[in-house]
Amino acid sequence: MFRWYQNAAKCYVYLSDVPTTNLKASSEVLECSWEPAFRESRWFTRGWTLQELLAPHSVEFFSQDGKKLGNKRTLKRIIHETTSIALEALQGAPLCKFDVSERLSWAESRQTTRKEDKAYSLLGIFGIYMPLIYGEGEEHAFKRLRKKITKLSNSFQQQQAINKDQECIQHLRLTDPRDDKKRIEGTKGGILEDSYHWILENSDFQRWRDGEQSRLLWIKGDPGKGKTMLLCGIIDELNESVAKTHQLSYFFCQATDSRINSAAAVLRGILYLLVTQQPLLVSHLRKKHDQAGQSVFKDANAWVVLLDIFTNMIRDSDLKIVCPVVDALDECVADLLKLFDLVIRTSTLSARIKWLLSSRNEMHIEQKLRHIDARARLGLELKENAEQVSCAVDAYINNKLSRLDSLEDDSLRDQVRDILRRKASGTFLWVALVVQELEDPEIWNPLQVVEEAPPGLHQLYDRMMNQINRRKRDSEVCRLLLSTACIAYRPLYLAEMGSLCGLSGKVPVLTKNVRTITAMCGSFLTVRDDQVYLIHQSAKDYLSNKMQDTIFPYQGRIHHNMFSRSLKLMSNALKRDMHSLSDPGFPIHKVHVPVDDPLATMQYSSMSKGVLAIAKLSALAQRQTDALSFIELLQDARLFIMCHIQAIQKSPLQSACLSTLEGHSDWVSSVAFSPDSTQLASGSSDNTVKIWDASSGACLSTLEGHSNWVRSVAFSPDSTRLASGSSDSTDNQGLDISLDRAWIAYNSENILWLPSEYRPCCFTVSKNRIGIGTSNGRVWICNVEGNKPNLS
Repeated sequence: MFRWYQNAAKCYVYLSDVPTTNLKASSEVLECSWEPAFRESRWFTRGWTLQELLAPHSVEFFSQDGKKLGNKRTLKRIIHETTSIALEALQGAPLCKFDVSERLSWAESRQTTRKEDKAYSLLGIFGIYMPLIYGEGEEHAFKRLRKKITKLSNSFQQQQAINKDQECIQHLRLTDPRDDKKRIEGTKGGILEDSYHWILENSDFQRWRDGEQSRLLWIKGDPGKGKTMLLCGIIDELNESVAKTHQLSYFFCQATDSRINSAAAVLRGILYLLVTQQPLLVSHLRKKHDQAGQSVFKDANAWVVLLDIFTNMIRDSDLKIVCPVVDALDECVADLLKLFDLVIRTSTLSARIKWLLSSRNEMHIEQKLRHIDARARLGLELKENAEQVSCAVDAYINNKLSRLDSLEDDSLRDQVRDILRRKASGTFLWVALVVQELEDPEIWNPLQVVEEAPPGLHQLYDRMMNQINRRKRDSEVCRLLLSTACIAYRPLYLAEMGSLCGLSGKVPVLTKNVRTITAMCGSFLTVRDDQVYLIHQSAKDYLSNKMQDTIFPYQGRIHHNMFSRSLKLMSNALKRDMHSLSDPGFPIHKVHVPVDDPLATMQYSSMSKGVLAIAKLSALAQRQTDALSFIELLQDARLFIMCHIQAIQKSPLQSACLSTLEGHSDWVSSVAFSPDSTQLASGSSDNTVKIWDASSGACLSTLEGHSNWVRSVAFSPDSTRLASGSSDSTDNQGLDISLDRAWIAYNSENILWLPSEYRPCCFTVSKNRIGIGTSNGRVWICNVEGNKPNLS
């Protein structure tokens, strides 16, 4: 039954005890609040309704009057508060992600007519099968259920496979597009249905969604036209309407964030959502990941590998029609042509894929997609669409103004609304920026603000810049913050921004000051989670153009200033063991960053992606004809990092490799330093012993004579003599351990038999004393006087 609900396109719940109308004595019908009755509905107390709630992708709720109350997605918060079921479970996360006790708790307060059904109703929740034996009683039914659960949980191979699957998915993940969508919606005040609902009636959109031959739709529009929020609304709609037949995946490009501004990032994000929604698809990832680990998603061949995985995945017979949605193609700054090729090739060759894209009106995108049918393009500036967009902007204005306390007077609100509508020109971002100014508590005359606001986004940016320039004392530091935000390859934390701009003070002071300065920068910048973001890509474009005139320093100078300040920050603060770990083998996952993190102001300067940084620096150095020695240094650095990257990543305090000694032709079985630390001896399976200079690494001599592998070497206490032990049964003078490790020998004569618990896994000899370490954790010492042992 659980799988039947799971495969259903949509499920409907009729709540007979949830009214939406009341009757007066005069028979007048009055609307009433249904939410309290919804929370108390008997439906949430029944055992079998748990699977009816969790199994289907879409569940719609109706009152006793037949009025639709909402669906599982829109009512998830109320359902969560009523049932204590995790929000992730209500949103469709695999139930295996939740532990046994949590899933059992979902049914604790539910009742069933037959006692045994309280256990039986959980079978689908745990993905197990067992025969229904009515009459066995609730206790026995739960006993059998728990036994099945335990058996399933204790399956080592299954758990091991799950762990590997999860590890593979974790390595694939650069970002979770679902989190990016929530962040974008939160930043922009949430999705307003009236601002996107028009497109659902658009003929081009309907042709793409419903037509078997329509495999691509490109939504294009100028900056600030609401393309991103339009796609957010479309994604929500598609999640409800085509979930039965389509597998939806999406990605939001952002040029100012290096994590999500490349073709590889787009493809990784799309693959990540596909495998998290369809776990069986992870097998396509595992084929490559099991061979090379996480580097398969990062190295020079990553795009080729990802492309191969994606191609095989969309051919998978278990996969529905794939519907990838990519927002802001124009903000994919790395390898955009590769992404174009992927879109065009798959949309023309495969009937199992439907692409939905958005971007600005840019000529290079137009040229690349020129072979696509004109019906696959939806321009927001076209007359018939522009009218719909304008209506959507009007709804957005109404929603924004309804939240402003300063516009309590209806007449004043109407005047402000009319001016905003007249000047907005169908641009959401323009409205958002003007309303942000109206939200300033110091604004007492909102009508004057909107009257003075110039129409057009570029003109509004000009006005914001003029306001910054009029700040006599603060204009220079504001411009410095703006130029730094434009140049940085990712959003900067407040403390990072302050240090790179040359501001003084400890982290709390820097954070407070940068937050204050950010507020002075008009509406160009915003702060989220202690990071400074540009308000929109169009703001970055505007400011970047300003760097070419006299308002800002030119980009080269800003780059040089950031580079110089970064060097100064690191030179003054970096030292070995910044977090006082002490132990070189301290694992990085156990490191607790102190509250006053000494690296807080220089995280951007001391880039964590060292391998990529060295690769980029090497590429730049190759262009110089007189940089041979520098290039060789970079090559050595890269080889060192690649050779020791596993140790560095796990325990970054590991000591560096000082030198590599090469000369043996087979594996090295034993090494020993001389007591005075000037020499190093090594014994090998090539039957030789080599003595090395410990400082220079030069081979001082090669000792030959053994006819079998050398298993042990040791220096005399005064560093003047060297002893070697071999499997060729060569006589050894003095103390030694027999080849079978069962005897202590003296001058090759066995003198003391060792019980198994005393036999060595390692040993050392000093004159007439031998120290032995055993596998049970004991260390014991034996003195030999003459040829008689004396134990201690």
